Amino acid sequence: MSAWAFLAGAIALEVTGTFLLKLSNGFEKWHWGALSILAYSTCFWVLAPAMKVLPVGIVYAVWAGVGIVAAALIGVFVFQERLGAVQILCIALVLVGAIGLRLTTNS
Repeated sequence: MSAWAFLAGAIALEVTGTFLLKLSNGFEKWHWGALSILAYSTCFWVLAPAMKVLPVGIVYAVWAGVGIVAAALIGVFVFQERLGAVQILCIALVLVGAIGLRLTTNS
């Protein structure tokens, strides 16, 4: 499996953990909080192989950037959160940066 596939899996798990954390309502609903901790923990196990191959700065920037975009989209479409035009622009810039890093980094 490629380093980029491991990174994609880690991003999916991190975003899942964030979604579950929101569902936990500040750990008032403990089962969602426990699942969130499990998702975050698994995320790091999946992230580690990517760090063996790719530069740490690239891994972290792509992981965080794509996670930010995905979490924002979940907030908008699942939790009906609103974003202003400037916020959307800034999130788009984060996505452009993450894509640029992927396109310019060899594994």
